[in-house]
Amino acid sequence: MPWRSIRARLTLWYTSLFTLSFLALGGAGYGLLSYTLSQESDAALRGVAQTLAEREGGRADSLIPGEIDEIFRQFFGFSPLERYFERFSPLDRLRPGASPPGGGKIPLSQEALKNASRGLPTFETLKGLAPYPVRVLTWPVVRGGRVSGLIQVGMSRENLEKTRGGFLLIMGGMLPVALLLAGGGGWVLARKALKPVDRMTETARKISAEHLDRQVQGSGTGDELDRLARTLNEMLGRLNLAFQEIRQFSADASHELQTPLTVLKGEIEVGLRAPRKPEEYQAILRSALEETDRIARLVEGLLLLSRSDAGVLRMDRRPVDLKTLAEEVIAAVRPLAESRSVNLQADSTEPVQVMGDPDHLRRLFLNLVDNGIKYTPGGGSVEVSLYKEERWACLRVKDSGIGVAAEDQEKIFRRFYRADRARSQGGSGSGLGLAIAKSIAEAHGGRIQLESAEGQGSVFTVLLPLSS
Repeated sequence: MPWRSIRARLTLWYTSLFTLSFLALGGAGYGLLSYTLSQESDAALRGVAQTLAEREGGRADSLIPGEIDEIFRQFFGFSPLERYFERFSPLDRLRPGASPPGGGKIPLSQEALKNASRGLPTFETLKGLAPYPVRVLTWPVVRGGRVSGLIQVGMSRENLEKTRGGFLLIMGGMLPVALLLAGGGGWVLARKALKPVDRMTETARKISAEHLDRQVQGSGTGDELDRLARTLNEMLGRLNLAFQEIRQFSADASHELQTPLTVLKGEIEVGLRAPRKPEEYQAILRSALEETDRIARLVEGLLLLSRSDAGVLRMDRRPVDLKTLAEEVIAAVRPLAESRSVNLQADSTEPVQVMGDPDHLRRLFLNLVDNGIKYTPGGGSVEVSLYKEERWACLRVKDSGIGVAAEDQEKIFRRFYRADRARSQGGSGSGLGLAIAKSIAEAHGGRIQLESAEGQGSVFTVLLPLSS
């Protein structure tokens, strides 16, 4: 829904924050205006009271209304419509609530009388004297060091109330306009800010598994959206690489499976083409069994790699003596080495124990030793050594074979990868041995290191954490 979009929510938040800011500033302005007007009004009343008290000794009969109006105009800046002036004297028997002799409207409060007896003025706001509250100042008249009388001056707060009301009216009228401008401006700004996101969305919508090489265009400003675009492009690059590897893996697996299946099918067809002697049938069946074993090993290797990738490779962990395991592997592959005229020897081995799955570790060692024999010419050698180095158990397989070119050293651990020279030299390998060995080593918390130079042999070193 449109109102649930980021653009709408940003606009709502912007408008809400603007409204709160407007109300806060308006409230602060209203309070400051009220305080300032009240202070100025009180200061003007104080000036009027002082002037009246000083003039003619503060006697009411010595001041005419015109003079009083002029004094009010002097301090207020205008002739007030409703101004108040009263005078009390000791002869009037001052008491709380008393009215001045002339029948004035301003009563005398207990607080004002008490403060006046001590020579202190008193400000009061009285209601009920007029339609608007009246601000009254009771001012003591001091003569000869003693209070001889009181003067009360007052001013209707009509102007102050109307000024504050006008301010509120202006603020109330401006608020809808401000909200409209804030909402529209917020929508425009959000739309402009999120425009690169719309472009990214449109580009991402067009990307499919066949077009993962497309790039999401950023804003070019180096902001958060640019970082998002770079992150998406990096992710698309990784996805593209993963898809390419999957396609290559599928093609290689199909090719590797197709060869033994074709051979197996051809041999069976040959066996069925005409009646044969039992010896011939046995030879055909032995050849078919070899191809079946080859397929089984390939499928088993693919399954192991798949489980390793998924993190569900089954591990029967227990203490494993690597020396005994290495000796078993050497004994198992010695016939192969002798058939190829390769000298297989255990250079130096010492008892080393790790926690791991003995079957997987046996396969790891077997793959490395078999790989060394396979790519070592007749008359060469393969040396197996086992030793400890700090917290690692190290199994080293060194051969004097064809070696690995520098550009191929990272690739040979990929599935089905075989260098051109290895293809011409090594015969029928599937290209899974080193990939399986690496997966098993990493599943045990270890790694495989390679040191090699083309034509100078290779050294594979397996590092596994020692059991504590």
